[in-house]
Order: sequence, then C-alpha cells, then structure tokens
Amino acid sequence: MEKEKSDHGGRTGPDWSELIHECLVNILSRLTLEDRWRGAMLVCKSWLQANREQCLNSVFDLQSHFDPATELPLYWESGFEYKIDNMLISAALQADGSLTEIRISHCSDRSLILVAQRCPNLQVLCIKSCPNITDLSMAKIASGCPNLRELDISFCYVVSYRSFELIGKKCLNLGILKRNLMNWLDPSQHVGIVPNEYLNACPQDGDTEAAAIAKHMPHLLHLEIRFSKLSSRGLILVSQGCLNLEFLDVSGCANLTSHDIANLPFHLYDDRFQTAIPRT
Repeated sequence: MEKEKSDHGGRTGPDWSELIHECLVNILSRLTLEDRWRGAMLVCKSWLQANREQCLNSVFDLQSHFDPATELPLYWESGFEYKIDNMLISAALQADGSLTEIRISHCSDRSLILVAQRCPNLQVLCIKSCPNITDLSMAKIASGCPNLRELDISFCYVVSYRSFELIGKKCLNLGILKRNLMNWLDPSQHVGIVPNEYLNACPQDGDTEAAAIAKHMPHLLHLEIRFSKLSSRGLILVSQGCLNLEFLDVSGCANLTSHDIANLPFHLYDDRFQTAIPRT
C-alpha cells in the first residue's frame, strides 16, 4: 500500500490496485448497488472479483426506483421488462446461491424461473406490478425457495389462487403475504400509465384466493389484500384459518361492511386492523 503512482499532473497517489481483498470488500459494501454495478465492478479484475463476494450479493433491491408517484408508461412496455429481466438474471447468477432478498418490479417468468433455480436461500421476494408473472414461475419458486418468509405479489394480476396453494404447501415459514390490487374504485391515478386492458383484468375471485390463503397459509402474521373483491365469506375464512394474524389490511375492499368486520369470530386490536371506511 506504500507504493504510489504518478497521475497525469505528476502528482503521486495511492495504488488502489494493491488494496488487500478484505479492505476492498469493506469499501464496496459502503456503495449502493447502482454504484457497484455501474462503476466499481468495471474498474479492474480484482474489483470485479471483490464484487462477487456473497456478503455483497445477498440483497437485490431496485424497489426504490419504482415509486408509484413517478411511474411511467415505459415501465409497462415489453422492452423495459426485458431489461429488468436481464438485470435480475445477472444478479442471480453473480450471487451464486447467496441471494436472500429480491425487491423488484416489472420482471417476468423468464427471470423468475432462473431465480427459483439459482436462489435456494431466498427469504424475501417482492415482485410488484409484473403482468407476465404467472402461476408457472410461482410454482417453481414454491419448489426451489422453501425458506421464503415474505412474499409480495401486489398488482400481479395473472397470478391466481393456485400459486397461494403451492406456496403455502412448500414454504412453511411464510409469515408475510402482500396481495394488493390497484385502486379499481378510482383508477384515475393509473389511467394513461397502466394499459387499460391490464386495469380491466383485475382479479375477481377474492373469495377463492382468501380460501386458498386460509387453508394453506395458517402461520401468516401479516396479510395485505387491499382492494380485493372478497366478501364477508372470504374474510371469515381468513379469520378462521390464519389464527396467528397480527396485521390485516383490507383497505379498499368495497364488498365488506362494518357489520362484516364486527362479526369476525376473533378480535384484532384496532391498531393492528386496517380497513377502508365500511358501508353501513
């Protein structure tokens, strides 16, 4: 580390190529994922090797780049989805089994199937707003990622109750499920951004999904099903099947009334129970 090299101005500085591996990994761990991918890993071979350390590749989080308030129509185009898929595939391959957390939007079955094959230690999977995620890739996730404890498939309209059945049977540690839908009561915030045909494809089988959750996910602690079209029947099934629930969000579930909530067969404290203003 004492060796110095001259820059173009004749001044001398430390030779960064001589950093010991542990020191380099420590420095890289302080950078954001974006900084590592866009710059650091391209500096030289030793930096590229350091970027492959498991401790730097356990989390792949791009969720902050998909703020609903700044969402663009571009995000729903096939070309953008293809780029997101490529990024997720690269992350899964580079992690070489060390990925435990993925938070992303607008990916498809193409990348998620590879995740299921290459990420056996995955514990958190957040894949919101993915129109081409289907039961096929979710079945692969259920089989390939048995340690899953948190799943967010909000706004993924092609995923059906069959995925809940498989995930519940195979991922016994699942404690958090988020299956929120877009605001179909007032879709104005999505019009012009989300394709109309996708908005119109909002899942209608809320009670069927609730039944699958109640039967196959009895250990859930946290459940979000905002704007679901479930009825009082579905709510009762969830309350009877998921006895350990600590948080339940049914905001925007227009088919529920205050009477339905009042007649639940168990009590959830007010600070743990969220609902839209119910009809009387």
